[in-house]
Amino acid sequence: MNNLVSLCNSTMKLPSRVLTLRNASVVGFRHLYNTPCDQKLTFKSKASFSFNQNSQFHAFPSPFLAFQGVINNTQKLICLTSSSFGLHSTVSRPYGVPVEASAVETDKNPERLCVKNCNNAKPQEDENIVGGEVPGAEYGNSRASLESEIDKEAWSLLRDAVVTYCGFPVGTVASNDPGDKHPLNYDQVFIRDFVPSALAFLLGGEGEIVRNFLLHTLQLQSTEKTVDCYSPGQGLMPVSFKVRTVPLGDNKFEEVIDPDFGGSAIGRVAPVDSGLWWIILLRAYGKISGDYTLQEREDFQTGIKMILNLCLADGFDMFPSLLVTDGSCMIDRKMGVHGHPLEIQALTYAALRCSREMLTVNECSKNLMTAINNRLSALSFHIREYYWVDLKKTNEIYRYKTEEYSMDATNKFNIYPEQIPPWLIDWIPEDGGYLIGNLQPAHMDFRFFTLGNLWSLISSLATPKQNEAILKLIEAKWDDIVGHMPLKICYPALENEEWRIVTGSDPKNTPWSFHNGGSWPALLWQFTLACIKMGKIELAQKAVGLAEKKLSVDRWPEYYDTPSGKFVGKQSRIYQTWAIAGFLTSRMMLEKPDMASLLFWEEDNELLENCVCALTKGGRKICSRDVAKSQILV
Repeated sequence: MNNLVSLCNSTMKLPSRVLTLRNASVVGFRHLYNTPCDQKLTFKSKASFSFNQNSQFHAFPSPFLAFQGVINNTQKLICLTSSSFGLHSTVSRPYGVPVEASAVETDKNPERLCVKNCNNAKPQEDENIVGGEVPGAEYGNSRASLESEIDKEAWSLLRDAVVTYCGFPVGTVASNDPGDKHPLNYDQVFIRDFVPSALAFLLGGEGEIVRNFLLHTLQLQSTEKTVDCYSPGQGLMPVSFKVRTVPLGDNKFEEVIDPDFGGSAIGRVAPVDSGLWWIILLRAYGKISGDYTLQEREDFQTGIKMILNLCLADGFDMFPSLLVTDGSCMIDRKMGVHGHPLEIQALTYAALRCSREMLTVNECSKNLMTAINNRLSALSFHIREYYWVDLKKTNEIYRYKTEEYSMDATNKFNIYPEQIPPWLIDWIPEDGGYLIGNLQPAHMDFRFFTLGNLWSLISSLATPKQNEAILKLIEAKWDDIVGHMPLKICYPALENEEWRIVTGSDPKNTPWSFHNGGSWPALLWQFTLACIKMGKIELAQKAVGLAEKKLSVDRWPEYYDTPSGKFVGKQSRIYQTWAIAGFLTSRMMLEKPDMASLLFWEEDNELLENCVCALTKGGRKICSRDVAKSQILV
């Protein structure tokens, strides 16, 4: 690079991991990414810039975010003081106002830059955004007379939870309890938690907040390759972010967005699922709003590819499933889900299918598209064949031989029959089944994990027959999985010595509470979507009816305790936003099943024609083509 780089304010004390540069209109950020063609990706436009030699920075032309980055405490803050900024792009500002932004050509320097926001003015709350209506709320207004009181309350609470940045809505806080004196990170915007809020706004005709959220979170994505401890890897999306107001002196303020990549989280675990949810939401935004301009932009295409690089990277693993550590998904504490948890596999499968729809097909993305198809095919076979449990499969495991050494072994993972838990024998119904929670050598986690099974159904990771069996199991075991409040995050709970060993004696994950068998209203919208896909509308209506009786009365709690979900969780936050949004989204999907149908996938027969399980060499049999086809319900 020929750009002149100067060190700026490298000794200043950072208020957080994100800084802003004042009086800057164009600040580059270092963008490292290896494309399938091994080319450097840059952003192009016809924008031109002028530079005032008397000013250290450019004057920032608008109060909206351009590109913002993460700065580690050990890294230096730099700024570009040359008018030769390389290749530039124009980022669409919400509500149609353009913002100039630039990306500097790739180099190996891991330092990043941030930009200044809001013209140093103290942010003013917009009455139309916080505590009122987000601009464009025509749908909510037209439905007002038809809404029930609980719907009106839920919409009011959801709007109260909206977070603004420089006057524009960018997300919703995780929880908005005015009496909570110790919110921890519940006052932040979580990528995972915002998804049902985003769908509620989209189904209600209010897409701008979702567009803003997608734009801002893309700029927070980690863009450097790093092997440093405690640093986010390239392509990682933050688990959450917080908008902070920073005083500048002279009664002036500026707003910054401060992301958390897990460095502040309990357990310090990086979020594997954030990037997957982001891709799923990007597709949903285009499908429901009809606005495909975001996913077609070069920076969004790059963001998708960076996430896929993490998902498709080679590693020390023989399986097509993604290897992750404990606490890296919705169950974000130690609960024995390390390895290859079903939730991550189902979300990965859904994100890969989303990416295949959204990626621009060209010479440079051809290899990536091939890798996506290969992984989809291999992953679908792996999950369908090895994770599935019904009465017949349980009996097969009961009769497994162990210590088999051959390519034709039946017990490929050396599972000992003694692993079958006593509760499973009498619990599993005659005509139902489900996908187990985890699979590793000599280990099967037979717990029923609701989110993973629902997303396997929604994304068609499971076969059509398996999809039907999953809903049959939920219906047959309604009192266990649904009870008084939909739905159990997992069943059954870990108890006694097993709880102590697996959770580390976690006092919050006591049996039948929180992640350990607690009931989460946030799962309601995904259950509703699964029921709509399978034509079981009455099941979804029954679950929504149960939630309607209790959620408002109990002040919209985060989760419920006890085996039947009767009591509000002992440490549950109230006015939990994704519980509120999940209820609203479920109601609207039942009213508009045609819109809900845009959010799920049917069986992809093309994947079944391309077995890539790497079992064709050395006389091994092709494994997935015939087996997977045989399971399709005609």
